[in-house]
Amino acid sequence: MKLFAKLKTYFTRKTEPEHLKRGKLGERAAKKYLKKQGLKFLTANFRSNRGEIDLIFRERSQIGLGSIFTRNGTDCLVFAEVKTRSSEEWTRPAAAVDARKRRLLSQTALDYLRLLKNPATKIRFDIVEVLLREGTVREIRHLPNTFSLSRPYRYG
Repeated sequence: MKLFAKLKTYFTRKTEPEHLKRGKLGERAAKKYLKKQGLKFLTANFRSNRGEIDLIFRERSQIGLGSIFTRNGTDCLVFAEVKTRSSEEWTRPAAAVDARKRRLLSQTALDYLRLLKNPATKIRFDIVEVLLREGTVREIRHLPNTFSLSRPYRYG
């Protein structure tokens, strides 16, 4: 009976569409890149009934005093949208984050903040462009603070 179940699973499983595979690869690469930049990873693929945010990080602000850095206690939540492309022939990946997408990201970020009981913190929206060549990451571009909360949404 186990053999039949294994064969059934093997033959009935659906292969994941190529664009979803590329998207997951891009998100993993973006997460690794942002962690190397000193951001603290919080969660991936946060969903609410209004949308999804690919990656959420926390960045600690630092004030430089000569060669000494001190924390000033002002954290910033970073909501990152990852756009993965195998080509830039038509347009940059960040161009896909249009007004509608910015509005949905804004609403979803507010849902996330509500879950945290609306902490007194700064927020920003970043876009990470991941460019692929033959299925591997060729280049990562981090575009910090790409847009602010869409109107009429405000926080803080």
